[in-house]
Amino acid sequence: MSVSTAALDPSVCAPLPVLGQDVTVPLVTGGEVTYAALDYAASAPALQRVWDDVAAYAPYYGSVHRGAGYLSQLSTDLFENSRRTVAEFLGCRPEDQVVFTRSTTDSLNLLAAAIPANCQVFVYETEHHASLLPWRDAEVTYLNAPRTPGQAVETLERALADRDPYGPALVCVTGASNVTGELWPVRELAAAAHAHGARIVLDAAQLAPHHPVDIAELDVDWVAFSGHKLYAPFGSGVLVGRADWLQAAEPYLAGGGASRKVARRADGGVDVDWHTTAARHEAGSPNVIGVYSIASACKALTEAGFDNLVAREQELVSRVREGLAEVPEVQVLSLFGDDAPRVGVISFVVRGWNSSHFAAALSAEYGIGVRDGLFCAHPLVRTLLGSDPQDPGECGAPEAEPGERSLNAIRVSFGAGTPDEHIDRFLRAVTELVREGAQWKYRTEDGRCVPDRGEAPQV
Repeated sequence: MSVSTAALDPSVCAPLPVLGQDVTVPLVTGGEVTYAALDYAASAPALQRVWDDVAAYAPYYGSVHRGAGYLSQLSTDLFENSRRTVAEFLGCRPEDQVVFTRSTTDSLNLLAAAIPANCQVFVYETEHHASLLPWRDAEVTYLNAPRTPGQAVETLERALADRDPYGPALVCVTGASNVTGELWPVRELAAAAHAHGARIVLDAAQLAPHHPVDIAELDVDWVAFSGHKLYAPFGSGVLVGRADWLQAAEPYLAGGGASRKVARRADGGVDVDWHTTAARHEAGSPNVIGVYSIASACKALTEAGFDNLVAREQELVSRVREGLAEVPEVQVLSLFGDDAPRVGVISFVVRGWNSSHFAAALSAEYGIGVRDGLFCAHPLVRTLLGSDPQDPGECGAPEAEPGERSLNAIRVSFGAGTPDEHIDRFLRAVTELVREGAQWKYRTEDGRCVPDRGEAPQV
């Protein structure tokens, strides 16, 4: 997978309107400033188009499936049409199923619950915890962090060659790292998996919002992603791909919607006939608004011209990386090297700064929201920082005072809704903080670095 912008003109694609783009926040030094949301990798702001579509539907809200009323039928059509929209967005094959879930984490836990008995799972230590941890009932092989895309393929091929060739196997891999933003060689990894009789699931949580994903072209068996990273509201996700393992597995949740027929037996028990469609794993009243918002986001990105969105984002990536390179104290984290293609996710550390302190100062003094910590990818961040990947850590800031070195990092992330001014402000703030220091005093509170409201600013 590669990113090419040679034939594209980023200037033809303005930032897409998003919610919160005019929100102002107070500065600890006085006054207010428009908030710069640069934490897209955690949750991207919802597109205004998505919000407008949801608002237009809201008066017609109804429970889906089996309802005889007009609103129920309308909502059912909207729900099932959303399934088709997602399938088109992902370039699905005719036999693929689209299952709606709560998130990427939920999707991968659903798949983990559906894998056959004695399935061997292969997963890199570089994965987000959503794809690193769900395989508790399987025989799991954790692969060391590769340092090149080619090494990633070679590592997988060696591991697969040593497996039981007669049992089921599954490879789980990210499409774009939630720590470094680097693109993984998904098509090559899929070819390696299939050559050794294994299947592959793609964690596209960070890829789908930044880059077109075509399940047939990549030749992966499943794709999972979350709505809240795809410019939709929280609480919805998808698992898309092959139906056979899903149809053969017990329903992920038992209840209404997953069952076609339930009858009492003479001995007092219950017989259940479960659905074989996607409904098998969608028990309960579904999140219709969440599902519709994902479909709306898919349409909005497609209609805006995904290639131009990619081109503009690559321009922003270059500006951020070039700006950070001008500050010697900043070390950008990378697995595959400076030339690796990547999306708008960049993590770094600053020499002489605790990462929580630096992120707190960006927020309190400049109105810039970034993320600090281990990004729910503890082994990877530990490896990139040169510490033992087995070291313990938390998904937030450690108990470290401002100025103390910490084994965590700072992550800046952006996308289709990011204006140029936010990038410029971020780079200016990094430079000023490194050269001049913070203007305010900070302290640790509940494990986080926060402005000390009782202290006067530094001069």
